[in-house]
Amino acid sequence: MNLLIIGATGGTGRQLVTQALEQGHTVTAFARNPAKVNIRHERLTVAQGNVLDYASLEKAVQGKDAILCALGHKRFVIPSSILSEGTKNILTAMNAHGLKRLICETSLSVGDSFGKLGLYYTLFVIPFIALFYFMDKGKQERLIRESDTEWTIVRPGQLTNGKKRGVYRHGPDVGNYILTVHISRADTADFMLKQVPDKTYLRKTVAVAY
Repeated sequence: MNLLIIGATGGTGRQLVTQALEQGHTVTAFARNPAKVNIRHERLTVAQGNVLDYASLEKAVQGKDAILCALGHKRFVIPSSILSEGTKNILTAMNAHGLKRLICETSLSVGDSFGKLGLYYTLFVIPFIALFYFMDKGKQERLIRESDTEWTIVRPGQLTNGKKRGVYRHGPDVGNYILTVHISRADTADFMLKQVPDKTYLRKTVAVAY
């Protein structure tokens, strides 16, 4: 398939690019700084752009079969709408070009999964460090759910840089109100790629963790 990966230079994004190529897909990596995409492959195209710049995004969307979004940033402690505004542009571009399939990474503890990253996140990290970030993720999810795309929202536990195991739990009930659940970025990417042809979680949110 011809895949567009947004957030291609982030931890999950890099795994998505690598694994998608290993699986035989044709990949376009969308990145603000193409130099940060350090993979070279005959089936890989790097598209320079910014999700907040609609023109660059719309150009990248053309001709794709599906979008995998691992959009993120590090502006945790100040109000930001990068995730929601960027996602709004993604959805608009998809609609303009008749593209339906969207797999988007958010996080456990967003929306109706609030609290499922454990007490450490619920009582400390989210309210004191990442409140605005999680609020924007909530807006991002609402925009996707209200769209007419064939979406799947993937909510991983705390992300790690561990190796791909290929074995993890997934479903609406994954998570823990006391302990923090984890999953590697490699396994998160593995699960996201599996959702492209799989309709099990079509128009659903799904948590994934060990």
